[in-house]
Amino acid sequence: MKKFKRLSRYILIISLLFSSCKIDRTPETKFSDTDFWNTETDLMNACNRLYQQLPADWIDNRADDAVNTAPNSVSTGNRSAPATSSDWNDRYNEIFTANNILEKGGKAQVSDAIRNRYFAEARFFRAYAYFKLVKLYGDVPLLLKTLLVTSPELTMARTPRADVVKQVYDDLDFAAQWLPRRVDLLAAQWGRVTKSTAWALKARMALYEGTRGKFHGTLANWQDHLNIAITAATNVMGEGHTLFSNYNGLFIQAGEGQANTENIFVKIYGVSNANLILGHNQSRNMENGQLAPTRNLLREYLYSDGLPAFNVDGVTPSATRSPLFIAEGSEPSYNTILDNRDPRVGMSYFRAGDVAYQGPWIPKTSLGIRTAIAPKKMFNTIDQNIVNAGTVDRILIRYAEVLLIYAEAKYELNGSISDADLNLTINALRTRVGFAPKLTNAFVTTNNLNMREEIRRERTVELALEGFRYDDIIRWKTAETVLPQTLYGAKFIAAEWVGTSQASLNLNSDNVLIVEPASTRSFKVNRDYLYPVPINEIALSNGNVVQNPNW
Repeated sequence: MKKFKRLSRYILIISLLFSSCKIDRTPETKFSDTDFWNTETDLMNACNRLYQQLPADWIDNRADDAVNTAPNSVSTGNRSAPATSSDWNDRYNEIFTANNILEKGGKAQVSDAIRNRYFAEARFFRAYAYFKLVKLYGDVPLLLKTLLVTSPELTMARTPRADVVKQVYDDLDFAAQWLPRRVDLLAAQWGRVTKSTAWALKARMALYEGTRGKFHGTLANWQDHLNIAITAATNVMGEGHTLFSNYNGLFIQAGEGQANTENIFVKIYGVSNANLILGHNQSRNMENGQLAPTRNLLREYLYSDGLPAFNVDGVTPSATRSPLFIAEGSEPSYNTILDNRDPRVGMSYFRAGDVAYQGPWIPKTSLGIRTAIAPKKMFNTIDQNIVNAGTVDRILIRYAEVLLIYAEAKYELNGSISDADLNLTINALRTRVGFAPKLTNAFVTTNNLNMREEIRRERTVELALEGFRYDDIIRWKTAETVLPQTLYGAKFIAAEWVGTSQASLNLNSDNVLIVEPASTRSFKVNRDYLYPVPINEIALSNGNVVQNPNW
């Protein structure tokens, strides 16, 4: 029997099954297309499914910045092509939902402005899904409609990346045209996408495509994408967004809600621990080691004099080293690497002795935190107390990222950036956390620094543990340098690691914890910059979908 259902693209054939029983009342849990798609409420409720499907992406261990309780196969390079993958399937689920709304919502008895507002939401989420697919796989099948069992698109080939990117831009332009402005969004609709959300996503994708094309040498017109990124970011910067005053509070309950205009796109949880509609387990997962920061990440933060010790790869010593840097072999305590640093260090990681998860933090790996470095950013005790009942919203796009996009795109476009633009972006982020040294062209020249490195550094530390690192090293084409390196953790100091035997740890000559040795990690340049297409996709397409190189 021919198998019509593509596991990959979630092609749903909606059948309306009617009983022969003579019941005049339609079941309240079922609607036919005749009964639905008629009012603004119908359109809004249909779009609510898009928000329900929205992935939170809390944990990302694919790079060198954080590890889970076991090695990540993407990070280590020890993986093969899967039969199926949620990275592919789930995105096509979301695309189906969007396409279904766009096809059926046309019959609603509403004004064009109302219809287009919800069509804009559908097109935003379709763009969001396709961007995720393009980042991982490159060329992917571009579906702009729902399919029947007889549709030839069920076995279609992959669409060229450039065509998919163009469609994403088109969808986001439509979204930006018809979505409400942030200031016009009703309080009861907080969490729905706005013009700012569409422009911010367009800026994110354009920076990705422009820099990937530049550093991989795959695009002759990479400058066009960077110009798009600058324009889109500028549009967001004109919408009245501000940085939340408290970096500590941004990621917990204090940073939630419409009053915090740094939040541009969030996945909403709640209503509360006592009235739970949708919850998560992020704080408990952090306590149990699912997002354990590495020393490689900590090395990238500046010292309080504004100077680095390592480059943004977390391994190579910087050309100019801060005199505040203490060699790892000479560190007298666990906290030394946290001392005299960018204030975001203290806001993102617990010091030994700080009240952390179950009391004062004592360095150890027994909880599951393989690096013995305890993350503070995004952790809160309210969410920790009940399993799967965390309600702090997950920030997916925030204004700080838009400022960083603007700065990086400006620099990469022409190889320079003005002090005025640095003040508008990077130095605004430093001011927010009380970090006095400012990044200027004169400071870079005087201290023999590299402006590109420092812009990338600012992005890395501002957005640390938020799920950006892997995508960044892929587009910068530095994954081949970063990922095969040893991942390090805290330094073992016997007096501080109470209850832990030195013999139970894998330490280097400086008594620094080796979390994953380089001998267990690899990156194949001719293969690993793209994900493998799931094997079932190739089989179900009758061979029209082809595998990525060298998988």
